Amino acid sequence: MIEASWIAFAFTLGLIARAIGLPPLIGYLGAGFALAAVGDHVGVGRQDGVILQHLAHLGVLLLLFTVGLKLKLSNLVRREVIGGSLLHFAISSVLVLPAIVLVFDASWRDSLLLAIALSFSSTVLAAKVLEGKRELKAFHGRVAIGVLIIQDLIALVVMSLAAGQVPSPWALLVFLLPLLRPVLFRLLDHSGHEELMVLLGLMLALVVGGMGFEAVGLSSELGALAFGAMLAKHKRATELSNSLWAIKEVFLVGFFLQIGIGGLPDTNAMIFATVVALLLPLKGMLFFFLFLSFRLRARSAFLSASSLTNYSEFGLIVASVVLPQWLTPLAISVALSFVVSAQLNRFAHPAYERLAKWLIPLERNTRHPDEQPVSLGDAQILVMGMGRTGRAAYDHLLRKGFRLASLDSDPVMVERNVAEGRNVFFADAEDQMFWQNLQMNDVKAVVLAMNDAEAKIISTTKLRSIGFKGLIVSHALYEDIAERIQAAGADHTYLTMTEAGTGLAENVARELLPEEVRPAAERLVG
Repeated sequence: MIEASWIAFAFTLGLIARAIGLPPLIGYLGAGFALAAVGDHVGVGRQDGVILQHLAHLGVLLLLFTVGLKLKLSNLVRREVIGGSLLHFAISSVLVLPAIVLVFDASWRDSLLLAIALSFSSTVLAAKVLEGKRELKAFHGRVAIGVLIIQDLIALVVMSLAAGQVPSPWALLVFLLPLLRPVLFRLLDHSGHEELMVLLGLMLALVVGGMGFEAVGLSSELGALAFGAMLAKHKRATELSNSLWAIKEVFLVGFFLQIGIGGLPDTNAMIFATVVALLLPLKGMLFFFLFLSFRLRARSAFLSASSLTNYSEFGLIVASVVLPQWLTPLAISVALSFVVSAQLNRFAHPAYERLAKWLIPLERNTRHPDEQPVSLGDAQILVMGMGRTGRAAYDHLLRKGFRLASLDSDPVMVERNVAEGRNVFFADAEDQMFWQNLQMNDVKAVVLAMNDAEAKIISTTKLRSIGFKGLIVSHALYEDIAERIQAAGADHTYLTMTEAGTGLAENVARELLPEEVRPAAERLVG
């Protein structure tokens, strides 16, 4: 079977890539080129490329749907996101345009479209890398994803204009989509926790979002992203994302295979890809300085820029529509940029630590949107994570008379809680500089209320490593996670569902038992 060749090549080269310290996706790219080279011998033909193209498209739609599930519109409509993406698009296109005209002797139209295609960064790669490093919800991850979404919207406009296509008048109906949110929430509530929930996710990403948007002349990728974003505030959005994880990963293998299987490059294509790859550092530097100009700290600017230092699969989509003769050179350029970007992101954190003494002086002398506290003042208790659990813990302890401070890695959540009168600061638990500079002399206890289990483990480890001897209390959904948090140094880790059951039992006992026997019964329930 032809599919056996795809699977065998992808698994073998993916395993080799992992063995030499590269992400498996680099192996999948290599497998695509290998299949293109030996296609006649293993029976891979044009029809198989079409099948892979469909699988790849499904993978991209599912990826963007799951990215949307973790997206908050308030994090997108920020000046560092909109300003950074638009300015980078304009400056990058203007700088690269004359180089393409002079070096490759292309027409001005083709050169302009190539420059625009090369200004975009890869949504697939960046989202996959950030997700793998559990940094999608970190400040720099949200900035990078926001920029990528703006770029994707620009790419859709460019393709429509260059191809002479305009959306159907029915496309105006997308502005009514927010009215569907209560219906989508109810569907998710009633879909259970098993196959119906998976089918709901597939239907929204591929059918309603993908095919629905295409039917009115809009991008299917935009549709998948939009429907994911509409469910982002649902309490089961994370569960839905996790249920689609394995399907998405398998289909994305098809995406990387499809890039390479399109055909082997000639000498001119390799020269083009090499020259374009040499421009990657300039692309990353431009992002870095633009983010600094929008008052980000050097660390956030560096990590966001690292995620965006690559070329985009949307460049291939643009080429397939308006520049078919440049498709193979662009495919090689994208593949090379993936190799470079994968290594850059693998070492991004240690690289920043080494470069910090030169990068930090470049920050603007003003308050940054991602500025982190140096001191927690006279706070007795620190609450980390200000979602529903964190806010409930904070408000309860405040009523008990304790002095509190709290931290959250979402600037929007920080602004919301500050407006409601809570003492909340922005902080990224994975930032080593934050822990090195933090002063918490009066803090006696820390409540870990973040949703992400890894963030709790990292925070516990960092707290103990800086010499904090006080009480660390956390919650967890599963026993194995609770054990890992305890092993990192937490004093107590409560199982969320168990504590909810205990709370229910205590309320029942309080209502039904007579006053004189209530204390003994409460001890028994506890």
